[in-house]
Amino acid sequence: MIKLHHLEYSRSFRILWALEELGLNYELVNYQRRKDLSAPNALKAVHPLGKAPLLEVDGEVIAESAVILEYLQSRFDKDNQFKPTESQALNQYHFWLHFAEGSLMPYLVFTLVMQQLGKKPIPPIVRTLTGAIGKQVFTQFMQPRLAEQVAFIEQHLANNTFFAGDFSFADVQMTFPLLGLLEIPNLPAMPNIERFVQQIVARDAYKTAQQKSPDGGKVAAK
Repeated sequence: MIKLHHLEYSRSFRILWALEELGLNYELVNYQRRKDLSAPNALKAVHPLGKAPLLEVDGEVIAESAVILEYLQSRFDKDNQFKPTESQALNQYHFWLHFAEGSLMPYLVFTLVMQQLGKKPIPPIVRTLTGAIGKQVFTQFMQPRLAEQVAFIEQHLANNTFFAGDFSFADVQMTFPLLGLLEIPNLPAMPNIERFVQQIVARDAYKTAQQKSPDGGKVAAK
């Protein structure tokens, strides 16, 4: 029995999409974020950290996107449709599988959080301080590093249709942060990232996952 504990506007959409790519039967348990955008306490009953994604298989709970994707691929992808076998492509597969969370997401999460804070009603003094500090941090620290990340990804996708040979779970892992990048203003042009995302969202499994997810696969609440 496979059960996906799925939090709205979160990385767990990756796992929902991967389950659809594999054509597996599973139970989807949806959770809504609280008003402060944090995960509900109900997730802590599943895993002590109370974070998503959480995949439950025969009573065993597995956390972390890359770990879950590797588990699903090794157990259910018997024909290696979603993981390359050639050495160079396999190295790229592992690199991008971990680059997404280890390198790109920390900058992206901070930026998206600051954007959400700017939309919330807070006292004028705090709003002024937060806005000034947030803008300075983004323009002097976050934006240059995000721009470096964008340039690096753009260069790779200029010469590659997917991240590691043919379509693989590395693409599933990378799509979530790329969607987030497209939500951030004042970054360099991203024609190759946009092309990649367009071909990804056209996949049948991706569309089905969107239909099943209450948030439609969006990265953040508007």
